[in-house]
Amino acid sequence: MCIFCDILKNQKYVVYENDLVFAILDEYPVSKGHILIITKRHAKDYFDLTKPEKEAVDEAIIWLKNTFDRMYHPDGYNIGVNNGEVSGQTVMHAHVHLIPRYKGDVDDPKGGVRGVIPEKQAY
Repeated sequence: MCIFCDILKNQKYVVYENDLVFAILDEYPVSKGHILIITKRHAKDYFDLTKPEKEAVDEAIIWLKNTFDRMYHPDGYNIGVNNGEVSGQTVMHAHVHLIPRYKGDVDDPKGGVRGVIPEKQAY
């Protein structure tokens, strides 16, 4: 069984939900507020999502961002999706990372998501 499907079934850890997606705090957060937005339908990755599911993900991102702005006052955000094992996806159920960022959380944030390949981050 899929861990995300099991979480949805039991409603354990769910902190946000709309008709098509739900959200849980990341078990291994990279920052305060790091959250996963997960489709209710078991889809392999972002490329398998329907247009309404993508819209539901976007709705969740905006709602959670506004909530985190009030709760944690981050200075920025990364939004990330790993698609396939080679990209780092470890749970083969579509999910999006919303990661609040804070001044000083890394020495030099330039390059942002380019850091998935560390030697390509600086340019």
